Amino acid sequence: MKLIRFGETGQEKPGVELPDGKRIDTSNFGEDYNEKFFETNGIERLEKWLGSNADACAVVSGDVRLGPPVARPSKIVCIGLNYAKHAAESGMDVPTEPVIFFKATSSIIGPNDAVMLPKDSLKSDWEVELAVVISKKTSYVSEEEAMDYVAGYMLHNDVSERAFQLERLGQWVKGKSCDTFAPLGPYMVTKSEINDPHNLNLWLKLNGEKIQDSNTSDFIFNIPQVISYLSQFMTLLPGDVISTGTPSGVGLGFNPPKYLKAGDVMELGIEGLGVSRQEVVPFKKS
Repeated sequence: MKLIRFGETGQEKPGVELPDGKRIDTSNFGEDYNEKFFETNGIERLEKWLGSNADACAVVSGDVRLGPPVARPSKIVCIGLNYAKHAAESGMDVPTEPVIFFKATSSIIGPNDAVMLPKDSLKSDWEVELAVVISKKTSYVSEEEAMDYVAGYMLHNDVSERAFQLERLGQWVKGKSCDTFAPLGPYMVTKSEINDPHNLNLWLKLNGEKIQDSNTSDFIFNIPQVISYLSQFMTLLPGDVISTGTPSGVGLGFNPPKYLKAGDVMELGIEGLGVSRQEVVPFKKS
């Protein structure tokens, strides 16, 4: 099942994309895709509800804006340097345990919304990533049981301002949390739809040129390892997003480095998880 949220920013409604590509409005189910939804077996309940109600759901036009597939999660936890080639292009050692940082949830936008360069940005960069959505509250979970706590998967562009991230006391969260720096979607694909999340092609194009092209089989730390590791340090809540790192091909790794500018267009995708597109726009104070 593919969960979508659609409509104007801040007023999104829940929906589903059916196998034939048709999108339907599931507002009559009565729940948004939030922490409570996942905590109360919402995926199973929605699937059962659709069995007798899908035909009565309104169709969502293809030109309607898609929002982030998950309503504001309690946190976005990211894994840095989780592909060996990316660590090398960043000039950093391959980590011996997962590198953790956060993105502010205020950075979340829809899959095709514009990415706005932050004020004084000089080194904003792109990062295609596989994001994992947590299904149930957990802490201190074993690697063997970790996949039982996965609700599904999403496409994520972990947009990053490298000067803020790496040149300001090395506090990564500052370069990761700018407004619009977390495009998610187009949909959240439930776990049962993805046979092997450790063998998915992922790619990113900048202005039509493919510059990231890899596979999640290149993870340094796999999904069970990451979930188990994180749960040793924090409670993971239903709807939380874990972003699993980016492969090589980011702007930081070019010689000389190559960064985003207004007018650039990023297109990215992951096998089975759809495609998103973001145009880069200049900073404008809201």
